[in-house]
Amino acid sequence: MKPLVSIIMGSTSDLPIMEKACKQLDELQIPFEVNALSAHRTPEAVEDFAHGAKARGLKVIIAAAGMAAALPGVIAASTTLPVIGVPIKGMLDGLDAMLSIIQMPPGIPVATVGVNGAQNAAILAAEMLALSDETIAQRLADYKAGLKTKIEKANKELAEVKYNFKTN
Repeated sequence: MKPLVSIIMGSTSDLPIMEKACKQLDELQIPFEVNALSAHRTPEAVEDFAHGAKARGLKVIIAAAGMAAALPGVIAASTTLPVIGVPIKGMLDGLDAMLSIIQMPPGIPVATVGVNGAQNAAILAAEMLALSDETIAQRLADYKAGLKTKIEKANKELAEVKYNFKTN
């Protein structure tokens, strides 16, 4: 099984957040890999990874980083594959990381999800893959239908909660 998505994080300390992406891709049955690479501590390895990603059969890269958050942009500068950035909450509640990832120069786009938004990054990666893979598209449609069911169930449960002045 060859990975279609690569999840890259600047440090294994980001794994508790990025596990949500791993679990989501696993649920959607999308092959993925997970590695730690640092834009500042292992810049050559990051560049080698990005240059070789397409040739290895990868289709989408999810890159997580906090603070200066250079990793997604450095990867995007060295590949034509889509890169999804996940800002990791750290300093300034992750706003610093989000701004670093989202403010890329023209020609080097990085799709960016919310702070600690690893699950949404995985879903966005699945949506990209679903454009050319009907099986993934169906799994994604089923997943999204399940979201609707969860909300409908929650509303039924809320209807059973009683308060003296609750009107519904």
